[in-house]
Amino acid sequence: MTLYEELQRRGLIAQVTDEEEIKELINTGKAVFYIGFDPTADSLHVGHFMALCLMKRLQMGGNRPIALIGGGTGMVGDPSGRTDMRQMMTPETIQHNCDCFKKQMSRFIDFSEGKAMMVNNADWLMRLNYIELLREVGSCFSVNRMLTAECYKQRMEKGLSFLEFNYMIMQSYDFYMLFQKYGCNLQFGGDDQWSNMLGGTELIRRKLGKNAGAMTITLLLNSEGKKMGKTQSGAVWLDPNKTSPYEFFQYWRNIDDADVIKCMKLLTFIPIEEIEEMERSMEGAQLNQAKERLAVELTAMVHGEEEAQKALEASKALFGGGSDSSNMPTTALTDADLIDGKIQVADLLVKSGLAPSKAEAKRLIKQGSVAVNDEKVEGFDSTVSSEDFKEGQLILKKGKKSFHKFTL
Repeated sequence: MTLYEELQRRGLIAQVTDEEEIKELINTGKAVFYIGFDPTADSLHVGHFMALCLMKRLQMGGNRPIALIGGGTGMVGDPSGRTDMRQMMTPETIQHNCDCFKKQMSRFIDFSEGKAMMVNNADWLMRLNYIELLREVGSCFSVNRMLTAECYKQRMEKGLSFLEFNYMIMQSYDFYMLFQKYGCNLQFGGDDQWSNMLGGTELIRRKLGKNAGAMTITLLLNSEGKKMGKTQSGAVWLDPNKTSPYEFFQYWRNIDDADVIKCMKLLTFIPIEEIEEMERSMEGAQLNQAKERLAVELTAMVHGEEEAQKALEASKALFGGGSDSSNMPTTALTDADLIDGKIQVADLLVKSGLAPSKAEAKRLIKQGSVAVNDEKVEGFDSTVSSEDFKEGQLILKKGKKSFHKFTL
């Protein structure tokens, strides 16, 4: 089985420009490919996960990845998949986010000499002469054609700014520059980036008379068609300080039954034959084992084997079969957090991240979804005191699968 065939079998490929040409490049290890990451936060998240796994998979096949950090495009903001305009960031914030990205990416990609590169498009975009860009690049783009792109059509109702309108040109210019500077012959991206990617291949063809390829990968959607990687408390981050290894583990351990095999195919390096065999006999206890394995595999990739095993033990301690709860997500409270020796359960839900706001915390309590030390919380204004901390700790539970430990 060739590498391209494996990508197909795993369901990774959405659209390609010239399939035979791309097959040849990937299968022979001659692809110099890039994927862009705009530094809109100080951490990558689950939405980036599939791109990172693809880069690692292709690098293992002898191909050379270029991780393009959007220090320049981040100054504008990608309108794709949005109905509102992104918040503008300062150059200092963008640079900080770029530095955080590189550290996280190094867990997936080997950036040693000749293996892969990380470049920042600010190096060329920030130095562009506006009149020169209009003459050299603007003439290659049809406004009528640009307006048919999905990324722009979604923004037209609320108003598409001229700032955002330039994003396609900037992304296309990236591919044009990477082609010339580093011999980059292929661009990968999410399926929502197709129009921008075609803009790059067309610019290379018109300006240089050369061919370059583009391939979009399947978006990471759940069985309901919604993007994966979101929880009630926000995005699932790859930074352990924003989403703990245990919370990351639990996210994958608790995904819908219908999404388990798909996530195994798209995100793990478990042999595809083994996954397909599991798919044929997936039921009951085997489904739970598959979820557990998925969670361990992905947590180990992001946080390391040791953290994955700690998360597994903590999960088993909560759901039976283990005794160690020391690795459960924990928040330490001080006397300053208590008023007259007490604190509201709603406040604990917010502090733990089990609820994004106090209003949501009270809604959960009203639904009967919250328990403290296995006792259901009844009232909106329920409190706990220092006496509730058995052996110095208290366990807060939301629903059947979300736990948080507090120490005092």
